[in-house]
Amino acid sequence: MRDVTPDVPVTARRTVLKYSGALGAAAALSSSLAACSSGPESTNDTGGGSGQDRTLTAVIGYGNDGSWDPTQTASAFCMAANHHIYEGLLDTDPISREPYAALATQVPKGLRGTSWKFTLREGATFHDGHPVTADDVVFVFDRILDPDTQTLAKGFFASWLREVRKVDERNVELVLKFPFPEGLSRLTLAKIMPRHIFSRPGAWDDAIKGKAVGSGPYRQTAHHPKSNTTFEAFAGYNGPRRPAFKRMNWLTIVDAAPRVAKISGTGAGAQIADNIPYANIARLRSGGLTVEGGAGMNNLFLMFNTRHKPFDDVRVRQALHYAIDTGKMVEVALKGHGRPSSSFLNEANPGYRRAGTVYDHDPDKAKRLLKEAGVSGLRIDILAVNVSWIVDCLPTIKASWDAIGVETTLSPQETTAVFTKMDQKQDYQVVAAASNPNQFGLDADLIMHYNYGPQNLWMQYTRWADDPVAKKLFKDMDQATREPDPDRKKTMIQDYIDIVAEQAVLYPVVHNELMTAWNPKRITGIRAQPYPGINLLQAKWA
Repeated sequence: MRDVTPDVPVTARRTVLKYSGALGAAAALSSSLAACSSGPESTNDTGGGSGQDRTLTAVIGYGNDGSWDPTQTASAFCMAANHHIYEGLLDTDPISREPYAALATQVPKGLRGTSWKFTLREGATFHDGHPVTADDVVFVFDRILDPDTQTLAKGFFASWLREVRKVDERNVELVLKFPFPEGLSRLTLAKIMPRHIFSRPGAWDDAIKGKAVGSGPYRQTAHHPKSNTTFEAFAGYNGPRRPAFKRMNWLTIVDAAPRVAKISGTGAGAQIADNIPYANIARLRSGGLTVEGGAGMNNLFLMFNTRHKPFDDVRVRQALHYAIDTGKMVEVALKGHGRPSSSFLNEANPGYRRAGTVYDHDPDKAKRLLKEAGVSGLRIDILAVNVSWIVDCLPTIKASWDAIGVETTLSPQETTAVFTKMDQKQDYQVVAAASNPNQFGLDADLIMHYNYGPQNLWMQYTRWADDPVAKKLFKDMDQATREPDPDRKKTMIQDYIDIVAEQAVLYPVVHNELMTAWNPKRITGIRAQPYPGINLLQAKWA
């Protein structure tokens, strides 16, 4: 079974999907790369060179044909690549998510005010040689905050950021609507892009299709959708994360078996791979590879269509969650690399508290709730994404629901196919899919607003946003965002997560680990991420 990019739905998903089937022509992009690329087009070969000049080859278990526009994308491959190509004013450590100065010269202090001032790094240039200026910073934030432009990034900034002002060529001011210290780590989600390139007609469409020109340590040299993307160290980079590899070749291999084969054995063609299947861990370790996992927000969730009876009844949604034998799912499908969800947040999240409603396996309670709801003879067709570990979990859901008298069929499909149906407002009963908001950060406020909100596509898919409980929830969430006291804010978030847990409209079943494998004799400085993709900004040749 195939793994697919967890391109979770976003406000701009329709724009993203518009291009999802039109990315096969790499030639359309070659001319736009010519201005910043002098190297030859690469292939899936591991590349030439020797010693420190050899090519680092990585295998990514997700597609490279999603949107590359940093203001739009939720693609695992593209987000990981963009962290190497672009910079924010601040960027964050891939594990701790602590902010550090990237394009800006320092992390500001005094975050309880409503004005943050940044000075741009002297000598910072884009990959085409143009200097980075305050105009470029304002250009990106204007796009994000534009009320007439729908971007994913808007959901991360619009609630608290009023505007970004140019002070002079190297200085900018961020004006906040209210004090919001948590916003500091979100600045990495606003990658600074060259205004002279992306203000041209059609340039945002080019960005979606793969054109990437930033100021980061690596520049994109070739892009072949559904095949590979290549990078080269940017000689003009003068920032804090110096490139250690002269060239990189990132392969997209969504099928599990060839992905594992590419990194294993004496003829291994790659030095690192993400999305390692649990069944291959022992063999890879015995072959000398390091295989480590990152436990975070990666989860299998159920999403109910609340306009399709009987899923408008909270008791039915709860019953189906109580029925699932999550312990068996963790043991059999995840090989122990996961935990049953005890909150919307995973247990390691700083904002975690055990939810007021926890769906421990209780088939008797599930039957009782269905009886109270007056439901019998229920038949469910689960529309599911075909990510391999999700498919491994589906038989447990079916067996659990069958056991309480709910006749269940499974319909795993490509992720794009599943959410195209959602975008077309086709009828459905239940969706089972994967999500990981940790791609964007650890901030509980960010995670919850990403999944819940009156204008959120997730809520449009569930048809729940007009429910009185939902309207009250959204107000509680906005109040928590504005709360200045961090302890009080944390409690308010935990309190409304209890409502999310009780309603079980869109809710995780299990949180699991994501596994990364690499050859420690070839590369060092690798840390396994708890979200898809890799980060090589602190890695180097062994």
